[in-house]
Amino acid sequence: MYGAGDVRVETVPDPVIQQPTDAIVRAVRACVCGSDLHPYHSMPSAEHGAAMGHELIGVVEEIGAAVTTVRKGDFVIVPFAFSDNTCPFCREGVQTSCPHGGFFGPASGSGLQAELARVPQADGTLVVVPDLDPASASEPLLASLLTLSDVYLTGYHAAHMGRVASGKTVTVIGDGAVGLSAVLASSRLGAERIILMGRHASRTDLGVAWGATDIVAERGEEGIAKVMDLTGGEGSHVVLEAVGHLPACEQAYGVVRAGGVISRVGVPQYEAAPIGFGSLFGKNATLTGGPAPVRAYLEPAIRQVLEGEIDSGRVFDHTVGIDDVADGYASMDARETLKVMIGF
Repeated sequence: MYGAGDVRVETVPDPVIQQPTDAIVRAVRACVCGSDLHPYHSMPSAEHGAAMGHELIGVVEEIGAAVTTVRKGDFVIVPFAFSDNTCPFCREGVQTSCPHGGFFGPASGSGLQAELARVPQADGTLVVVPDLDPASASEPLLASLLTLSDVYLTGYHAAHMGRVASGKTVTVIGDGAVGLSAVLASSRLGAERIILMGRHASRTDLGVAWGATDIVAERGEEGIAKVMDLTGGEGSHVVLEAVGHLPACEQAYGVVRAGGVISRVGVPQYEAAPIGFGSLFGKNATLTGGPAPVRAYLEPAIRQVLEGEIDSGRVFDHTVGIDDVADGYASMDARETLKVMIGF
């Protein structure tokens, strides 16, 4: 990406092993994330482009001398953040805070919207999908596995951190792929009622299929009033904010009930949000969430996908080849598609 709206496909040198803990992975499927649209809207023009992408499933092509847990030919999921999976933070399930890790994409200079990718900390980062040849796997199965690199497990992280459980009323703010994933995760965790705040019928229909009990298309104060009416004036036990813009954050404050939890996974596009008496303090509300430590959740999630318990790949409604990635960005930005997969 060279600036707002300026996505180019380039031929660059193949990545090589730089550290003995590296691996090289050949892409099977990648995708465009809703968070990729933030720089698509606002990135200043630059002479040198930023390598994009942080979601990938692929086959290991080469490993460094110190890599022991994966081997050439393994079919693997690449989480959007790399980590050693051995440090104190990783052992506590917060791999996105690993001091030896980082994030794929512009932050690290290693974009995963590419035919080949170098994966640092391969032993800690890559997780093998057992007993599956991607060449013979169905498209729906590959799509669901791809969601485990970020989008579904980010939605799951929101619900997990929000302490969604049986008997809880949950409001999900945002009908993008992460918001819909949060609906699916909340349903699987036993939420009694799931209110999805979104206004695109093609998306909210999927939310209903995944367990949403109510749809609120209104925004702002009108949307808050609708949720409060649906909950008898009490608000939601849990609010999952999957947008990242300040108005969504303000909606979350407005609909959370006293003693409730707001869990944010939408990447914040603001520096500060209200935390005073009228937002969090007065309600004894908890604020949690953050970048999902996908690596912490991967093994059980892979099993759930392989056994057909999760059909999270339904968030993909359009596929492009690598040469047409710019068109994929444009279609997502125009809300013509929900989430774009990249085939290789």
